Amino acid sequence: MFILGIETSCDETAASVLSDRTVLSSIVSSQVALHERYGGVVPELASREHLRNIIPVVREALDAAKVRQQDLGLIAVTHAPGLIGALLVGVSTAKAMAYALHIPFIGVHHGEGHIVAAHLEYPKLEYPYVALLVSGGHTALYHIRNFGSYELIGQTRDDAAGEAFDKVAKLLDLPYPGGPVIDRLSREGDPKAIPFPRGVREGSDFSFSGLKTAVRNHVALFRSKDRGLDPGLKVADVAASFQQAVVDTLVEKTVQAAASRGLRSVVMAGGVAANSGLRSSMEKGCQSAGIRLFIPGMGLCVDNAAMIALAGYLRFSRGERSALDLNPRASMGL
Repeated sequence: MFILGIETSCDETAASVLSDRTVLSSIVSSQVALHERYGGVVPELASREHLRNIIPVVREALDAAKVRQQDLGLIAVTHAPGLIGALLVGVSTAKAMAYALHIPFIGVHHGEGHIVAAHLEYPKLEYPYVALLVSGGHTALYHIRNFGSYELIGQTRDDAAGEAFDKVAKLLDLPYPGGPVIDRLSREGDPKAIPFPRGVREGSDFSFSGLKTAVRNHVALFRSKDRGLDPGLKVADVAASFQQAVVDTLVEKTVQAAASRGLRSVVMAGGVAANSGLRSSMEKGCQSAGIRLFIPGMGLCVDNAAMIALAGYLRFSRGERSALDLNPRASMGL
């Protein structure tokens, strides 16, 4: 069966075609150039851009897969969580296509899509495992017992890790999106130069607001209203020290969560999972604890529609369907 996946939860318009579990095409249209002048995603602009891009992106995905609309057997779409206007574009498109083609459609949780993305890259990945979902909107640990059976272990009490990256980048007058820029700069800096705090040490929850404040206070020592940032500020050291603080926390709590539950596998998912420092440190941490680590490739870490198509297919295989009155939701637990 051919499945069309649609993803419009934030600032990427994405469409993908799967044949069961095989990815035939994955098209992503990014809005980074549109939003970078504002230092972050502007919801209204994102919605309008999705309106312009959705049909061309879907057509490109179908053409790349060499699949006709009438050959589709299912449409899967992100319906929560995300920017409500952006989600509405994708959900409306999926509903209209499903209705016109007389085929079922199914709404997918964005976080679930990120988690199952690992199964596209590792078809033999077995349950159960611990999943670290870490992105601009999510930072949470889950005990994944089976597909659709998830236990929340811990989550951020304030900012998501990806959000903290973007905000710190803004403090350092770095371009948006901040995550990739800080990752690159960190390779030139000293991660031990500044002893930034590690947030909540006990339990499995995360907190990044104190770390963000510590960076702001440090940068404020080198900033003036007239001259901006003092050249004496070693930006690469700040970036490296901040990133190391985030990475240490994520690795420590993830490995502890898996070890305390006797689980020998960890999946890392979401946009921040593309961070090279996190990937390297998580690999070392898991290896030391005798835990297998599964991280999708870069293209499956960032927002994409292949993961949505797979999650939709798996739910459809269990007999699930969505009604045409399904509404998008800005927030929703996994």
